[in-house]
Amino acid sequence: MSTTSFKPTLGLLDATMVVAGSMIGSGIFIVSADITRNTGSAGWLMLVWIITGFMTLIAALSYAELSAMFPKAGGQYVYLKEAYNPLIGFLYGWSFFSVIQTATIAAVGVAFAKFSAYIFPVFSEDAVAVDLGFITISPAQLLSIFVIVLLTFINSRGVKNGKVIQTTFTLAKLISLFCLIAFGLKAANSGVWHGNWQNAWHLHGLAVDGSVKEYTWIIGAGAVASAMVGSVFSSDSWNNITFIAGEVKNPQRNIGLSLFLGTLIVTLIYVSTNLVYTAVLPLQQIAAAPKDRVGVAASEMIFGTSGTIIIALLIMVSTFGCNNGLILAGARVYYTMAKDGLFFKGAGMLNKFAVPGYALWLQCIFASAWSLSGKYGDLLDMISFVVVCFYMLTIGGIFILRKKQPGMKRPYKAFGYPVLPIVYILMGITFCLLLVVFKPKFTWPGLLITLLGIPVYYLAVATKKSSVSENNVED
Repeated sequence: MSTTSFKPTLGLLDATMVVAGSMIGSGIFIVSADITRNTGSAGWLMLVWIITGFMTLIAALSYAELSAMFPKAGGQYVYLKEAYNPLIGFLYGWSFFSVIQTATIAAVGVAFAKFSAYIFPVFSEDAVAVDLGFITISPAQLLSIFVIVLLTFINSRGVKNGKVIQTTFTLAKLISLFCLIAFGLKAANSGVWHGNWQNAWHLHGLAVDGSVKEYTWIIGAGAVASAMVGSVFSSDSWNNITFIAGEVKNPQRNIGLSLFLGTLIVTLIYVSTNLVYTAVLPLQQIAAAPKDRVGVAASEMIFGTSGTIIIALLIMVSTFGCNNGLILAGARVYYTMAKDGLFFKGAGMLNKFAVPGYALWLQCIFASAWSLSGKYGDLLDMISFVVVCFYMLTIGGIFILRKKQPGMKRPYKAFGYPVLPIVYILMGITFCLLLVVFKPKFTWPGLLITLLGIPVYYLAVATKKSSVSENNVED
């Protein structure tokens, strides 16, 4: 037995927790090491996070207009389809399914397993659980898959189950992060702080061995863009709430408000957490943190020998809640694409619990495959470029829709329009162009994956037309 429509069960708090919870995974505890190696200074470390947070807030405030116009499942896929054409919408959905969402779920799942190994060494990523000859599988990968399957099962039993996990775990990690920040500021070392901020705006490369690489201004700009790959990924997935608009109460109001509140909370937490890093760890230690685990190094300075366990528990809570939000929201995009005849037909059906069960399990299979591949980390670096490109296109869609559909009801209008949306687009273009020049390995593969969706789209359209023709003949 199945049902035909979503049930609005998520209130403002739930929606805000989806936004914040989907953003905060493991990135904030890791990527500051790479940012520090690229920028070499406390000021630029903070500025990279501030720039990323500013861009995220602008994007969220801009998306609020679109979410109020189209308060239904599918989110960004729907906005792009309406503003441009079905092909552009499909290319987003294709990239979302093939890499953006499924590889992110895999990466967050493996991060959960890696930090679980601090408490339960049996889940070590360096051990071999299964050796098939052509591939070896670690206990960490198996635990990652178990968590993905578990969360998929819970979410397949109805949105209320996913809501409880999302709200509970996100509140827990927000409280834990606030405590980490408070204890970190209390444990601040004045000598470390002064040393880090003495020459805070000297932009340069800082190697693990402590050697310094001076930049020209253009190389420095490229280094900042490279550094932002990590902060952009850590701040991504805020738009997941738009995918489940059909299950949000009063979506015209609550989606836009949750986007603003969620992204603002996370931005403040990210900036504050990095202030703590610079207050307890010399820059060289941040840059050279073992396996880039800055959060672990900082927690050990704050809490002593128990710091590793404390941060491991925090990251386990953080990544578990993050993956729940990603799994909950992602399947709604495939559902909407299937309704348009551009995805597997089964993905367009709701089960008896009023959720897209088929789409959830299909997403689970692909995310589990990425967990086994060991290549999700490379892919996630590549998609920062693609993600920002689609954000720019979507925000540009606001201008297009105001011309194409001027009479359409807009319960909320983009804050700061047209200035702030234009600022985002200009910043996004600068970021992407610098990556093309200085980090081509982060750009062309991701762009290629997206463009591969073009022949897939026309194949899907041809299949859809053939199916319609056959049905007409039978009638």
